[in-house]
Amino acid sequence: MATPAPAGEEDAFSRYRSPLVSRYASPDMAFNFSERKKFGTWRRLWLYLAQAEKSLGLPITDEQIQEMEANLDNIDFKMAAEEEKRLRHDVMAHVHTFAHCCPKAAGIIHLGATSCYVGDNTDLIVLRDGLDLLLPKLARVISRLANFAEKYANLPTLGFTHYQPAQLTTVGKRCTLWIQDLCMDLHNLERARAELRFRGVKGTTGTQASFLQLFEGDHDKVEELDRLVTAMAGFKRAYIVTGQTYSRKVDIEVLSVLASLGASVHKICTDIRLLANLKEIEEPFEKEQIGSSAMAYKRNPMRSERCCSLARHLMTLILDPLQTASVQWFERTLDDSANRRVSLAEAFLTADIILSTLQNISEGLVVYPKVIARRIQQELPFMSTENIIMAIVKAGGNRQVTRFLKEEVYPVLTPYQSKMGVKMELTL
Repeated sequence: MATPAPAGEEDAFSRYRSPLVSRYASPDMAFNFSERKKFGTWRRLWLYLAQAEKSLGLPITDEQIQEMEANLDNIDFKMAAEEEKRLRHDVMAHVHTFAHCCPKAAGIIHLGATSCYVGDNTDLIVLRDGLDLLLPKLARVISRLANFAEKYANLPTLGFTHYQPAQLTTVGKRCTLWIQDLCMDLHNLERARAELRFRGVKGTTGTQASFLQLFEGDHDKVEELDRLVTAMAGFKRAYIVTGQTYSRKVDIEVLSVLASLGASVHKICTDIRLLANLKEIEEPFEKEQIGSSAMAYKRNPMRSERCCSLARHLMTLILDPLQTASVQWFERTLDDSANRRVSLAEAFLTADIILSTLQNISEGLVVYPKVIARRIQQELPFMSTENIIMAIVKAGGNRQVTRFLKEEVYPVLTPYQSKMGVKMELTL
């Protein structure tokens, strides 16, 4: 039985680490949900607020602004943890930590704001940036599969319904079914990204009362404050009405798109696993890869199995925001917070992993035409009939694949052309 490390000697391997980060996720997505990104964004939001308040006439000096700018990434995480343990409030712990290295600006940090000013707005920034990371990855997967579909557009293969032999199709035509689902996912991700708004500057219950007090009842200045901060954060629009938080329906919208992507990837990789069993198509297999510790000859489709395993997890995560949104009382309750720390990050990390893995698979798919032809011959005993069917399938499959790629696939990939050159190598 393993024993824990002595007190004071614990290392990274002595505590649980999520395999989503320690084994699989890309560095960019892991950083997007990191504490450094989160709390660095909080400080930037406090800077935006101070800059906007100053521009609208509040007594904030250039020196205070410059002090904040100089310390955006100078975060004392140990001090912040000690402050949070003392105060039992994460936002105020970081207000104090920021103020410690910005003594001249201490009085204007978080001026007029509530915790959700940094908390919710940071979440929206992270969701936006996460979608921006996923979109080109999905586009690359579609592009690789489009190349595969075009290459094998006229290679006949046995079609299956109910997993029983049916009429012929082509290897490329079957692949277009996968691509079509992924194109729908790309559209849905783009829609979710386009519809995402900023919470903005709304106050404790969404009425902007504290900011109206700061600006002595000047509604126009408060509206301009909201507009300025929204633009500084890189958003075109803010939600007009909120409670203390932005509506948790937003989380449902985003995670439902990711869950749908999970369903697509699960279906594609299940097909590949079944085809691997038939020995018709195989995912990449490394030169020194071991298929089984007991049966070295096996060529297990472990990448596709990984995708299916993680896709199931991704699909279940939609239940969290559904339940969270349903139990938010009036302007907000805090029982959303701990749940969202887990579910939002895990959804994006998991989506990131399955797209990286599927890209790696799609870049190295191996087809065995002779095995495919042998199975066709087993199911079509009359050669004269077979020749006629084979000719028809080749012509029809090639025509459908060509038209589909031209009309529905290549146009949606155009915005991502500059990011198509990234090849995906897996470390595990």
